Amino acid sequence: MPQHDRPFMHPSSTQSSAPSPRPSDIVVNVSGFVKRYKKHVAVDGVDLTVRRGEIYGLIGPDGSGKSSLMKAIAGVLTYDAGAVEVFETKVDSERSAERIKPRIGFLPQGLGLNLYPELSVEENIDFFADLRLLPDEELAQRKAKLLSMTRLEPFRKRPMKNLSGGMKQKLGLICTLIHEPDLAILDEPTTGVDPVSRRDFWSILAELLQEKGMTALVSTAYMDEAERFHRLSFLSDGKVVASGTPGEVRALAPGSVVTFEATPQSEAVTRLRTSFRQVESLGPLLHVFTGATDESQAKSQIESALGDIVPSWVRVEEPELEDVFVALLLRQGAQTDRFGEVPTRVPPNGHDGIAIKAEGLVRDFGSFRAVDHVSFQVKQGEIFGLLGANGAGKTTVIKMLNGILVPTGGAGLVAGADMRTAAGSIKERIGYMSQAFSLYLDLTVEENIRLFGGLYGLDKRAMKERFQWIVTMAGLSGYESNLTAKLPMGVRQRLALGCALVHSPRVLFLDEPTSGVDPIGRRRFWDMLTRLAREEGVAILITTHHMSEAEHCDMLALMYAGRIVADGTPIDLKRYVEQEAGSLFEVVADQPAKALTHLQRAGFRGAALFGTKLHVFCRDPVQDKACACRALEESGVNIISVHERPLSLEDVFVYRVTEMERAGQSSKSTVIA
Repeated sequence: MPQHDRPFMHPSSTQSSAPSPRPSDIVVNVSGFVKRYKKHVAVDGVDLTVRRGEIYGLIGPDGSGKSSLMKAIAGVLTYDAGAVEVFETKVDSERSAERIKPRIGFLPQGLGLNLYPELSVEENIDFFADLRLLPDEELAQRKAKLLSMTRLEPFRKRPMKNLSGGMKQKLGLICTLIHEPDLAILDEPTTGVDPVSRRDFWSILAELLQEKGMTALVSTAYMDEAERFHRLSFLSDGKVVASGTPGEVRALAPGSVVTFEATPQSEAVTRLRTSFRQVESLGPLLHVFTGATDESQAKSQIESALGDIVPSWVRVEEPELEDVFVALLLRQGAQTDRFGEVPTRVPPNGHDGIAIKAEGLVRDFGSFRAVDHVSFQVKQGEIFGLLGANGAGKTTVIKMLNGILVPTGGAGLVAGADMRTAAGSIKERIGYMSQAFSLYLDLTVEENIRLFGGLYGLDKRAMKERFQWIVTMAGLSGYESNLTAKLPMGVRQRLALGCALVHSPRVLFLDEPTSGVDPIGRRRFWDMLTRLAREEGVAILITTHHMSEAEHCDMLALMYAGRIVADGTPIDLKRYVEQEAGSLFEVVADQPAKALTHLQRAGFRGAALFGTKLHVFCRDPVQDKACACRALEESGVNIISVHERPLSLEDVFVYRVTEMERAGQSSKSTVIA
């Protein structure tokens, strides 16, 4: 078997027992692929094969080489070395690329970048169908089906520019697939969309693969989506770190994840890090990856490292693929630099300990209500997550709280200042970090820090003190003279956070700060945020599309269509759904798409597809599980395994929203005390 067709770690690996695919089963064959942009090597020696009828995933952060590789496979980008074959055609010229394009559907990265803003939903679809010379009769049938599958039927006449992020991506998917291509190449199709739209996307893709025999090559920066692929490759810095099925990749870094509470948390983290390289704070919980595969041995290792600190609520689970990817990166020499000790201060009581208070916030844009009676509060020293997709209303809420937008209704306080009357005072008391990091790329690290300090009026003495604090806190020692444009993404991210904190704000707003950052970089960043909250008493309001990141927050508010659909601690949110919907079971079957259809017909309406697995809620774990298994067996589906698994926050979000839609109660919100 060729090396690129089995799970591997460079430079060596063990042989997979999977049979070699026949040449006719191979849709894409890439060997020794290299792509350079001037002196920068974007992709360096990548090998992979994509087989007919599978969903193959490319996982990795921005800059890892995913887009360059996909564009070359789609025939729209030249490359410098290696070979690319698609449908047994070597793609090495414009002529050969044109031969394969009729059989390909390519969705580029970005919300709706392949669409026309002024055209309606239906006009965009018709335009792409005309480009593909699709007969009117076939177009009508396919359009009706795809609009129904994506739930865009009611929005046929709406201009594309007025769609939400999730709706744009689903329209882009329709336009990409309207000619029923043999190969769909989808570059980060779920980035920036809400969890409900993400699940819609995966269901649509699975159904099309089952019905049409289509093959898909899909990239994502969301590590939790790795489980949805039949096979995958994890890219970092232009190279493949590991590849194979999710199970094969997981086997490359065997171990267990132990989740528990330990008090005092900061001391527990210090002790654990002397023995373990992966230690995360998830709100009040700690999450530790250990190499032990035996549950009792894993617990024993944790207890030994903690000493006289006694853990509680201990849970031992199989590692997620993100844990595995981080372990592989660390094994290959990735650094887990420790940040220096930060001088702490006793946080002031401020406004009764409340840093941010929103009361019934409303914001209308003409006849459109972007924010609908949103209320929440954030305490000093608390990390508060505002979750939802583009168009959910998160950014509008932040702009009102910052005094940038005047609310249509409601009130709010930020750092003790009234958001309606004290916009200037608010800006002096808060730090803000946007998704784009708001840095000057042609300045050095030190110049950026000093520029932001000057904007906030710091004198020479204060600037010297804050500069050293930022360098220590953000782990920027050695980077002071480096040009910001040439910094790695993770380092640039930490610099942006430092600049947002240069004036010692008591409240920090972070808007999608971890987009495009590798898993280790994201974990370092969250380590910094936790320390800022716990040790500095900074109140942090953060928005994110990464549902897995929400586990780090002390409190959460889930927004959908301008409303808060649920709020509370991560544990409370999960407990509430478990009480209402039941336990979550994971089903592994030989025909997952067929299994999903039959489970839904049997009344399991919350069933969802996760690559080769299914997730289904069972209110009665014994009877419902038996009913589900019986429905699958009667349909001819072979069940490989069924086991209970803990809820994720994505499960919580999807459940709350879909239940509201079914009950027709979209005007109401659910708040958990």
